[in-house]
Amino acid sequence: MIEIDGSYGEGGGQIIRTSVALSAITGKSVRIVNIRANRPNPGLRPQHLHAVLALKELTDGRVKGARVGSKTLEFHPGELRGGRIEVNVGTAGSISLVLQALLPAMAFSPEPVEFRISGGTDVAWSPPIDYMKHVTLFALERIGVMVNLEVERRGHYPKGGGVVRGSVEPWKRRKPLVAERFSEIKRISGISHATNLPSHVAERQARAAEEVLRDYNVEIELEVSKSLGPGSGIVLWAETDALRLGGDALGRRGKPAEVVGREAALELKEELEGGCAVDRFLGDQVIPFMAFSGGRICVSKVTNHLRTNVWVVERFMGRRFEVDGKMVRTLEV
Repeated sequence: MIEIDGSYGEGGGQIIRTSVALSAITGKSVRIVNIRANRPNPGLRPQHLHAVLALKELTDGRVKGARVGSKTLEFHPGELRGGRIEVNVGTAGSISLVLQALLPAMAFSPEPVEFRISGGTDVAWSPPIDYMKHVTLFALERIGVMVNLEVERRGHYPKGGGVVRGSVEPWKRRKPLVAERFSEIKRISGISHATNLPSHVAERQARAAEEVLRDYNVEIELEVSKSLGPGSGIVLWAETDALRLGGDALGRRGKPAEVVGREAALELKEELEGGCAVDRFLGDQVIPFMAFSGGRICVSKVTNHLRTNVWVVERFMGRRFEVDGKMVRTLEV
């Protein structure tokens, strides 16, 4: 059994997600200790728990310590399977973070997997669902991972209620991810949304972002919808001759829509300034996939999340990566 120290490096839920996903793929049992030990609310949170339980179902596996607040977890996988899987986080826990755990394992299932996940689509400290759809999945498609994802309903903190459906095809042809630097920005696109709020909120977010990005070709879609509670946000992505880089911001009570739009646009501009093909948020997300596909990427910033994900992968698979400045390369094995 592989033992993982959940307080290592970034020390958050990412260690749980990557560890259990790799356990499901490799068939190696894992024991995670000191789960989120240095966080204000240590131990498993609902979104971590439900990701683990979904992977248990997907592999017909066994778990110990699978409860909210648990600081130790054992996961004993069985055989990966296809079919349908449903995850109800029951809170505004991030759907995107649940998907980070499920996607690698679903890609290795022998048959297609259909999923339905309910929770938060746009919540703090996690990738918005539009980022996952338009940036993360765009990169994964380049290496042969085919995912369909549709947002049925938005879900914001604290009520949640968001619903996302999709499917993942078996990863039959693995192609290396080679994305170092870009030389052309083709266009900037985005989605500005307002849920249970007036339409002008989405419009003002978009206008403010467009003003910051006035030197580029920008097209931002407006979305106004209903759900269990109010919320707003904007996700932007720049399509280059390599991949896509993203920037995003969330609205909150008392935060002007113009501030939200500018925040997202300035974040995207910062990502574009260095010329690297991969933004700081995508960098850590592709690490578990690159462990199997190979490749080399230039990341705008090598974050603690990325280094932690490399560390977890190498606990399961031996040395796989070389990180040199902003370059991340897989090693020949």
